[in-house]
Order: sequence, then structure tokens, then C-alpha cells
Amino acid sequence: MKDQSTQTRSRKFAPFGLIVAALGLLLFGYFIRKAGLSEVVAGIRRLGVGFLLILAISAIRHIVRSIAWTRCFEPPYALRFRDALAARLMGDALGNIIPLASIAIAEPSKAAFVRHRVPLMAGLSAIALENIFYSLSVVLFIFSGTSALLLTFQLPKVLRYASIGALIATAVVTCIGYVVIRGQWRFISGALRTLARRGLGGKWVEKTIPRAETLESMIYGFYARNRTRVIPIFALEVCFHLAGVTEIYTTLSFISDVAAPTLLTAFILESVNRIINMTFKFVPLRTGVDEAGTGMLSKVLGFTTAIGVTLAIVRKARDIFWAMIGVGLMVRRGLSVRSVVTDPQQVETETAAARG
Repeated sequence: MKDQSTQTRSRKFAPFGLIVAALGLLLFGYFIRKAGLSEVVAGIRRLGVGFLLILAISAIRHIVRSIAWTRCFEPPYALRFRDALAARLMGDALGNIIPLASIAIAEPSKAAFVRHRVPLMAGLSAIALENIFYSLSVVLFIFSGTSALLLTFQLPKVLRYASIGALIATAVVTCIGYVVIRGQWRFISGALRTLARRGLGGKWVEKTIPRAETLESMIYGFYARNRTRVIPIFALEVCFHLAGVTEIYTTLSFISDVAAPTLLTAFILESVNRIINMTFKFVPLRTGVDEAGTGMLSKVLGFTTAIGVTLAIVRKARDIFWAMIGVGLMVRRGLSVRSVVTDPQQVETETAAARG
């Protein structure tokens, strides 16, 4: 019954996912044509074997967030770095290639992928904590980058209003996050109790409420029990963004033939890339929207639309590379992308087998 329900939901969202992917491809084609295919190809040729350097820099991002995840586990549980890295690559592969997977599947799947090493609840609380630290670093990074953009460059009205909106949004999110964490809101278990009182969800909700309470207690109690870890974990998340700035600076150094990149322009481009990633997580590989946003911003920063579109394509190629690694790891463990999405129990079965 549970499997049938999961498959029904998957079929329900499949048409929407296909529409999103199709629109992204159309937008991608439009901006390639607008930027000029020949110019984009020329930029990719200028990058050449420099793409290997881009992959090396991007590997740092996966490494630091994997380390941050391992630091979010509390005794008696601990996760090896190599297991965290493999689970992160597999989960990110799902998020990058499947519409809506980042929202409903990608992050929880990382905990399921290491269930043969640590209990599922410990993995879920640790990945939730890591995402909280990451979100805090993203808010700080976006706010700083957007402020630099507004204060340094003359922007078209649309881009200026969008930047001001981003500043307001980050400020609001920060305030809400502070209130939620300080008040230790039990919104997961609270929502489940509301469903139970209304007779919705049946026995599944009743069984899940204690697990949700445990998860919330583990998350909210982490700071009180592990204050010395907070700054190192946050520093790792900051390193993720610094590696992103370095990656963009390096890519532009290869592909730009009209202006030399600066750390400021790379910083602004990476902060806008964070906005695109957060806003359009449901679009596979941010196809089309990344080319649109990066192309328009690059022109404001003194480059050309073609260079911005090329930069977005290089990022996409990097994501595809790591997605292939993630899919390869799933195949090696006897999983398929389809089974993970349509049958979550398959992950548990596989991890139990691995334990044996």
C-alpha cells in the first residue's frame, strides 16, 4: 500500500516535472541563440583542459560539506568521511537530474544512503543540522554579494529591483530563522499532531510523531551540547562559498576575452548563482534559468552575455560530471535512480544488505 502510494505520487508529479524540464530546455536554447553559438563554442574552446582544474576546485565544495556533515553527528554515532562524501554525491545526483527531487528526495536520501553506518534518525538530524549551517552561510553570502552589486554597479531597473528584493528576502528569512531556532518551534511534530487530531494520515502519523519529536530534540539540543563545533562547521560552509568564488574566477580567466575577472565580480556572480540555485531547485541542473541570470548579470559586470552563458554551461558540465559519479556509486551499490525515487524502501533494503 505504501509503495503504491509512493508510485501514485511520482506519477502525479511526473507531468509537471516534464513541463519544467521542457521549459528549461527552451530557455536554454533561446539564450544560446541570443548569446551566439559561435561565441559560446569559442569560450568553451578557450577553457580546454582548464576544465580539469574546475573539477578539482569544485571537488573542494563536496569535500567541505561532507566534512561538515560528519561534524554534525553526536556520540555514540559517527560517520566516516568517505561514506559521507559518497552519500552526498548520490543525493546531489538525484537533486540535479530529477525535477522536484531536491525538495522531497535528495536531502533525506543522503541519510538513507548511510543507514548501514548510522541509524536513520541520527543521519537525518545530522543532515538537517548541516543544512541549517549551510543555509545561514548562504543568507550571509547572498546578502553580502547583493549589497556589493548594488553599491558598485549601475543596474537596470529589473535587476536593481530583483537585488533589493533579494536583500529583503534574506533579512526576512534571517529573522524567521532566528525566531524559530530561539523559540525551538516544534513545527514538524506540531503539524503531525494537527493531522492526527483531524483524523488524517492514520497510523502512519501516530507512529511518526515520536520520531519527529526525537529529530527536533536532537537538532535543537546540538548547540547546547556542542558549542565548540559551531564555528568550525560554519567555517567549513564558508569554505564552500570561497571555493565557488575561486571556481568562477578561474573559469572567467580562461573563457573571457573582453575583460579580466576580479575577485569582486567572481564574488557577485557566485552570490547570484546561490540565489538561482535556491530559487530554482526544482529545475534539473537549473537549465535555462542559470544561462539567463548569469548572461544578463555578466553584461552588467563588464563581460558579454556570451561569456555569462558560457560560464553557466561550464557549471552545468561540472554538475553533470559529479552527477555521473553519483549515479555510478548508486549503480555500484545495486540501486537505480528509478528505484530510489519510486521505491524508497529499496534504499533501506540495500543498506541492510550492506550491513550484512
